[in-house]
Amino acid sequence: MDEKTADLRDIFVETTGGETVTERQTAARGTLTDRDAAAVDERVRELVAAMRDRYGFSTDLDDATYARIARARFEESDDAAIATRLERGEETGDADGGDDRIDPETSRDARLDLHLVCERDREVDGDAFAYEELKRLTAAGTSIAECADALDADPDAVAKYARVARVDLTSTRANDRFRDEFRDLLTDAEIEGSHAADAREDGLEEATEDIETDVSL
Repeated sequence: MDEKTADLRDIFVETTGGETVTERQTAARGTLTDRDAAAVDERVRELVAAMRDRYGFSTDLDDATYARIARARFEESDDAAIATRLERGEETGDADGGDDRIDPETSRDARLDLHLVCERDREVDGDAFAYEELKRLTAAGTSIAECADALDADPDAVAKYARVARVDLTSTRANDRFRDEFRDLLTDAEIEGSHAADAREDGLEEATEDIETDVSL
């Protein structure tokens, strides 16, 4: 293996984490720019229905409202903004068609039902305790009262963040399937991710200049 081939191999291993070139097994999902809006809406509703059937939901909101909350999660800054948006009927384009059952707390409950945890959900007020420690205790089946004793924290605060921890754990057990598909459907995450891919490809292209295409890695 000559010096340039070795450089190519090192770059490949560094950027891909593997040593074997394999053909992509599945077609990549499209982005918002090349998806049919109706198909996206239908898939979001299917995910909501599947989650209701699998996990049950904590509010009495219907599937259509849950789908609207999923979309708003990626377009609004917080649960108050999501609630306001839904109350005004902005998701349906009907100013008189809002849902007066929505308040920020209900919006948060529904959002967590959908495994759509935000980083702010994990930020414990006043750093009263470490979220990761609460998550570890929750995973072990520790009760709220026992967690509060172990963390020397207020039980109400522990209960608030334990809900988030349970959602994180449940999502992880499902390989974050629902969270990730909502994100992929409702954002341009793959477009953003393509910048990193372009950078990797540029590095590989530079290293492969003047190297025969049948070089074995």
